[in-house]
Amino acid sequence: MQIKPRQQLLDVWRALARHSFRDGQWDWGDTDLRSSVADAERLLCLMYPATVMGEFRIDDPDRTDADVLDALASVGGLLDIGPRITEVLSEFMDTHTVDGQPSFAGGSHCAPCDPGSELTAEQRHLGVVDSFSMSVSLCLATLAFLTTYVPTVSNRPHQLQTAEELRAATEARLSAAMVNLLRSFTVSVFKADSPQGRALCDFLGQGKLSAQAVEARFERRFGPLRAALAEILTLGVDIPRDLDSRQFFECGWSWGVVCDAPAVETCGQFQPSSGIARPVPNLYFTAMALDKITDLFSERTLALDLLTPEQRMLAEALRLRWEITQQFWSGIARFDEDRWPLEDIPWRETGEQVESLYSTLSVAAILVHDLMRRRAGDDIARMVAVMERLAAQGRVTTRAARSDPAVELHNPGVPLPLPGGEALGPPMQWIVTDFSAQLLKETIQLAVLSRTIASHDRLLTLAEEICDHVWDRRISAGEGIGLWDDIQAVFPRYPARGRPLSWSLTERVTECIVVAADLYSQPPIHNAELVSLAKGLLNEASRLLGSELLQPASVADGARDDTLTAVEAKLRDARALVDQMPGTACTVAQLALADLHALLLARQAAERGA
Repeated sequence: MQIKPRQQLLDVWRALARHSFRDGQWDWGDTDLRSSVADAERLLCLMYPATVMGEFRIDDPDRTDADVLDALASVGGLLDIGPRITEVLSEFMDTHTVDGQPSFAGGSHCAPCDPGSELTAEQRHLGVVDSFSMSVSLCLATLAFLTTYVPTVSNRPHQLQTAEELRAATEARLSAAMVNLLRSFTVSVFKADSPQGRALCDFLGQGKLSAQAVEARFERRFGPLRAALAEILTLGVDIPRDLDSRQFFECGWSWGVVCDAPAVETCGQFQPSSGIARPVPNLYFTAMALDKITDLFSERTLALDLLTPEQRMLAEALRLRWEITQQFWSGIARFDEDRWPLEDIPWRETGEQVESLYSTLSVAAILVHDLMRRRAGDDIARMVAVMERLAAQGRVTTRAARSDPAVELHNPGVPLPLPGGEALGPPMQWIVTDFSAQLLKETIQLAVLSRTIASHDRLLTLAEEICDHVWDRRISAGEGIGLWDDIQAVFPRYPARGRPLSWSLTERVTECIVVAADLYSQPPIHNAELVSLAKGLLNEASRLLGSELLQPASVADGARDDTLTAVEAKLRDARALVDQMPGTACTVAQLALADLHALLLARQAAERGA
């Protein structure tokens, strides 16, 4: 299906408003299924597009479009939307504050590894990187919303007070989320002859390089990065003492605050909790953190000056981790230029030593972020092939066979162990089910980066095929109609999900729509052949126009004069378009040529009649 960002986002908003608002009041639904992650994802479906896409703004009644108002009719009228959204955001901040401290509990998103076990209350209250990351995005979106909304209610004391209280709570939560992200970052060091080291050597060597050759190449490529980690990363992270030795290492985010993570001093009243997560990077949580950290130094954040001085310091510390982590995993993914480890699907994680298509997708997402950071279009063709294989092997663009293990990517999902959580109860895991939506997002982002027509067309075709799969999974009846996730719609032979409504997948789809809008806002890819054709058409039209102007004209021939004036205007337009929009320039030039040819035919007919 054709990706239509505006129409699709309005459909999502209409379904979200219909499900969430009852008689103008927000309904959070089943309390047992709530968590700081799910609640943030739900609100981001509205707040993220509303604050990054000017066409969907809801912070100023005078600048809210009619179709947006229609989609949000369940929220209320033109003057109701801002106050009601402010109340809902305030309720979120209050609900996820415990004893005066922001709470980032995983709640129902956490699950026991053994279905027969039950997690303890302490385990469900543990903060997780997904919640830290989502809170960064939600808090920045809220602050951006308040920047414009507050002046519109300056003469309404109650609404102004609510907005200012929300701003204070949001700033406190944002600072806490940033501190927790700093303390969740970790560096793991291991020897080449350890189980992790042997697994990494086997994977990077791909049967061609010896362990010694892998070690030597690793040192050449990542030695400078090791030095940077030891020298500049001090805030909130305990760097292993043996990092400066010639050993393997990995860096990234664990699933939560790592054990023995140093405290980060802040001016606020936030009291950081002690961490229990094992200091081993996890690819999923690393990719999630990298994705949301970008919001801290986005154009919106900088233009609106959303961060306090202390938050800018925290953001800079996170930016350093963001850059180093991307450089590391980008280098690992392309360790061998002849055949990337990323192309050896599925990816093998060294920590848990498991193979998974989702791990491949997580590394691909990190590589895409690195390409975006460097604004580089290199390696796109090879990335296209990786995405196509992931879509096929993940049964997104191919048919699933009976008892196909690939369907488990979507239902019940990919289980991610949460090592360290067993200190408070049974072993824990995190289930992710957003493979198809994440694949769609990375595919569209690659299309944004691509500057060759062949790669761009392949990516756009793949994105539309994935969009078919994702859009078909919307709930068509019952609770959450128009939202996600009806897994049986695409895999009818497989059992339905126990909890059909997934705010995780719905939020990821919303992100895809925002990225698709960015894709369509990019200028067309430069096509030298099309530019040459346009210039050739313009040259011919200009010469024919000059020839026509030399022809004698009747004193009363006003129609001919009007046609020639129109031709001159078309040629001016075509010349202005020729470099940026050569296809359009060709069309305009052809219209001018058609007008000139019509004049020639008319003159020839008149000469024959004479």
